[in-house]
Amino acid sequence: MIEEVLATNRAFYDAHEARDLGAMGAVWEHDDRAVCIHPGWPILRTWPVIEQSWRRIFAGPGRNQFILTNEAVAVVGGVAWVTLEENLVDTARSDAAATGTVAATNVFVRADEGVWKLVAHHGSPVIAR
Repeated sequence: MIEEVLATNRAFYDAHEARDLGAMGAVWEHDDRAVCIHPGWPILRTWPVIEQSWRRIFAGPGRNQFILTNEAVAVVGGVAWVTLEENLVDTARSDAAATGTVAATNVFVRADEGVWKLVAHHGSPVIAR
């Protein structure tokens, strides 16, 4: 079960890196309870609003690569959450501002067909010390 959650979590980041809206949509639950908080953004609720945010992000100039660290998974019944650090590298830039770390929580629910769907993503920038 943990492996399935981690695979779905990885699919989320793969979709982001590939800028693949179809793959991103396949990971998310398309429900009114879906919530996304991108670093620095207001709270986004419902899949159509979240989908529009991904359209905007994917149309932007940045090209993010994710190095995921400090991953921990918890599963209770049909709910799972992954906490991790997203170590970002903007491959379109070469300066020091091209890197950063985001502390993230991804919450998944098991859909009726047994697959895990992302229902909440929250990312918060980690301030360099």
